[in-house]
Amino acid sequence: MLEGDIDLEGLSPREAPAAQAAAAVDAEGAPPCRPGAQAAAMRVNEKYSTLPAEDRSVHIINICAIEDIGYLPSEGTLLNSLSVDPDAECKHGLYFRDGRRKVDYILVYHPKRPSGSRTLARRVQHSDAAPAARGARQDQPLPGKGSVGAVGSPEPPMDYHEDDKRFRREEYEGNLLEAGLELERDEDTKIHGVGFVKIHAPWNVLCREAEFLKLKMPTKKLYHINETRGLLKKINSVLQKITDPIQPKVAEHRPQTTKRLSYPFSREKQHLFDLSDKDSFFDSKTRSTIVYEILKRTTCTKAKYSMGQGEGRKKDSALLSKRRKCSKYGITSLLANGVYSAAYPLHDGDYEGENVDFNDRKLLYQEWASYGVFYKYQPIDLVRKYFGEKIGLYFAWLGVYTQMLIPASVVGIIVFLYGCATVDDNIPSMEMCDQRHNITMCPLCDKTCSYWKMSSACATARASHLFDNPATVFFSVFMALWAATFMEHWKRKQMRLRYHWDLTGFEEEEVSSLAPDHPRAEYEARVLEKSLRKESKSKEKRRHIPEESTNKWKQRVKTAMAGVKLTDKVKLTWRDRFPAYFTNLVSIVFMIAVTFAIVLGVIIYRISTAAALAMNSSPSVRSNIRVTVTATAVIINLVVIILLDEVYGCIARWLTKIEVPKTEKSFEERLIFKAFLLKFVNSYTPIFYVAFFKGRFVGRPGDYVYIFRSFRMEECAPGGCLMELCIQLSIIMLGKQLIQNNLFEIGIPKMKKFIRYLRLRRQSPSDHDEYVKRKQRYEVDYTLEPFAGLTPEYMEMIIQFGFVTLFVASFPLAPLFALLNNIIEIRLDAKKFITELRRPVAVRAKDIGIWYNILRGVGKLAVIINAFVISFTSDFIPRLVYLYMYSENGTMHGFVNHTLSSFNVSDFQNGTAPNDPLDLGYEVQICRYKDYREPPWSEHKYDISKDFWAVLAARLAFVIVFQNLVMFMSDFVDWVIPDIPKDISQQVHKEKVLMVELFMREEQGKQQLLDTWMEKDRQQDEPCNNHGPKACLDSPEYPGGAL
Repeated sequence: MLEGDIDLEGLSPREAPAAQAAAAVDAEGAPPCRPGAQAAAMRVNEKYSTLPAEDRSVHIINICAIEDIGYLPSEGTLLNSLSVDPDAECKHGLYFRDGRRKVDYILVYHPKRPSGSRTLARRVQHSDAAPAARGARQDQPLPGKGSVGAVGSPEPPMDYHEDDKRFRREEYEGNLLEAGLELERDEDTKIHGVGFVKIHAPWNVLCREAEFLKLKMPTKKLYHINETRGLLKKINSVLQKITDPIQPKVAEHRPQTTKRLSYPFSREKQHLFDLSDKDSFFDSKTRSTIVYEILKRTTCTKAKYSMGQGEGRKKDSALLSKRRKCSKYGITSLLANGVYSAAYPLHDGDYEGENVDFNDRKLLYQEWASYGVFYKYQPIDLVRKYFGEKIGLYFAWLGVYTQMLIPASVVGIIVFLYGCATVDDNIPSMEMCDQRHNITMCPLCDKTCSYWKMSSACATARASHLFDNPATVFFSVFMALWAATFMEHWKRKQMRLRYHWDLTGFEEEEVSSLAPDHPRAEYEARVLEKSLRKESKSKEKRRHIPEESTNKWKQRVKTAMAGVKLTDKVKLTWRDRFPAYFTNLVSIVFMIAVTFAIVLGVIIYRISTAAALAMNSSPSVRSNIRVTVTATAVIINLVVIILLDEVYGCIARWLTKIEVPKTEKSFEERLIFKAFLLKFVNSYTPIFYVAFFKGRFVGRPGDYVYIFRSFRMEECAPGGCLMELCIQLSIIMLGKQLIQNNLFEIGIPKMKKFIRYLRLRRQSPSDHDEYVKRKQRYEVDYTLEPFAGLTPEYMEMIIQFGFVTLFVASFPLAPLFALLNNIIEIRLDAKKFITELRRPVAVRAKDIGIWYNILRGVGKLAVIINAFVISFTSDFIPRLVYLYMYSENGTMHGFVNHTLSSFNVSDFQNGTAPNDPLDLGYEVQICRYKDYREPPWSEHKYDISKDFWAVLAARLAFVIVFQNLVMFMSDFVDWVIPDIPKDISQQVHKEKVLMVELFMREEQGKQQLLDTWMEKDRQQDEPCNNHGPKACLDSPEYPGGAL
């Protein structure tokens, strides 16, 4: 007998079915390189299979592997298929070892066994010239009782935790086999200590699940898409020719004139679909989605309460606790409990190399994930085909957002250029720079700071005009309308995608009712803990209540079944979650307080640093105090924001975990809310301080406001705080984009990849190149980073959207920098998804979810904030008030002097006057400061003047008018632009009509066929009626004719 053959004669009737159900190889036969195993497998299946020949799978058993592990598995257990050259038969890991069945999903685990035991996945060496005979199989004891690994060498004791995981895997994989999936195990891999389970979904399973999930599939029916006519058709053809160089070279992106009618898949209506090529009818994305749905709902409950054999198991309470955490549903809990270490679908193949077969991944790498195609449109349809609708919608939204930034950037550049062109004509800045005015300003700090000339702030005043000019108001209104237009444009684009992707009839609520979201592992563990606690309390009560002897057996049955059924009745209430909710509230308030404290610390740094630099003997240092302090403080803010962003992200995830949400969707929404709240406060608090609080609560000379009685509140520059707000916004925005969004996304994956490379070199330094070369597809994908969701990607874009809209009045160039960042961001994210991450499971989605509501909220908030920035931060309103109320000649001459108040230096408090009052070379009697107060010679000296109240009233009036006007215009844009494009609504209606016609014709055909049969029966009955019963009986056509 050959070494590769299987001795069926030595199998007992009890062992043969286990052998038949061990490992999965297709019903068409075993690998071509194993004729002996093929014949043996066929004999096994013919003898023991209870399924029809066309529905059953052929399994090959490795008797040596059963002896190695030390026990005979149940029928649900699978073992390894044997092969000599896997690289030749499995097409680099994309197929099973028979080379026919495609790998749809991979489960990864760590098979830890005693060092003395032999490997479960041993490959048998074949030799046609000198076949070796196998020895007789010896009976092996069950796990936990010890097993013999080698002659004369006893096995060390088993690790019961690992043994428990192995039992769970056995049960789970057996249940997967019962669900119709086909499995194949591979532990003889090139990654040390890692085993893989390859999963394949056969055709009948795919059809069953596609019908269950209501997947829309294309039918045979083709129809023409309505095309534009007349002038619009000519314009579209011209635009297509112009934009042809920037279109990706993929078939899915070309304009389509025809479309296949789609219909939810049904096994009863398979004749409607084109099933000529069943291998490609369900693409790899759909196959992996179907398998993942089966993995989620497949149960693993038996091993949960089985304690096994042996006294050691009964005493291992930790193992019992671990078992009890096994969830009712499979893969989520098994991953959480470490039974499996990873689960993922495979990429289609390699993305680079000369000898690589052409696949969608390689095409996406060339036409989407390369920096050389940054000027091209994204192949969104191909992205959706490969990654699914949810990821496709993210990149479609990012593309629309980036396109909409182009007009905003152009208008922002025009506004900036207008400021540059009119800076020399700005009268207030000219007056500040004029040396002849000789305006002496009061000291900026106590003691160490001296008097200073207003002309020394000339550069700041001229720079402020670049961003503080009448065009800024127009730009703020424009950006508010831009945000509304962007949201409407995205809704229309989203509807087009839903039509092209056959999601028009897709409703998440309807699908969730058919395939409900499975509870998370942590939720099930918490529910099980609560149910067991209730059960223990009920047991304590029953101990004190005497029971009748007839009820003891019934009570034992109830107790045994309680662990399985009680979890279905128990749910977590708000009382169970109250400690978590309270912790969330306290933690979030504390984190926000930490952010405010850090901003306060930076304020103290600015004040103390300004006072220290004022004592410097160098004139150049003293002249640049404001710029130096502002720049260094902003850099500190940037570093703190980047660090706290990472910390707050982890804290938000931890706070969400302790809430124990039931489903993944609920978990994601709660996580998004917490992370956005914390990161919003972290990113914008320093900017809010400069925009609305700096210089507002300073006091006046002789009566300043102090922090901790030591630090005097800082003032704005004579030109206002808008320039400082611009510096703050630009540095934080650009720093976050360059460091956090781009450098981290590029550098961290590269660093992790390099570390993995060094580890591989350390494991096998001699044959590393050959090691890497021969790795299977599932082994290569295992070394990639797992997909962590789209929340970080959306979050950084939403924060950027806030920078672009919230304070755009102070920085018109923000859309331009956002546009440049997004051009890189799209290709960077694409490269990360293609080359650095495991392939995520495709998720159907009809929209971007909660992110759309956040965008709308930010857009509404932007209108209010820009109104306050224009009215309170800039000098736009004071200039209008002066121009129309106080100007003598209708010009801005005298505006600077109007905004300054006077102070008599003799009114300084003790210890606050400058140490060097003659620093300017003359004695100062009156100094000026920016405020609307009465002069020292007035009866009510230093009180708030009437001018202040006039300006304040104008500011508040502007806020009300601006906010309501812009809100009305935004709502008007929302009303004018329909959410659903007219052509799409017509196409959707046309699809419904065609579908009705298709089914009507089908029913008519059935009715005609039925009428034909009835006509034949009537024709057969006519001779009987015309010639009598005897003629009918003698007729050979009559079934009951003469005998």
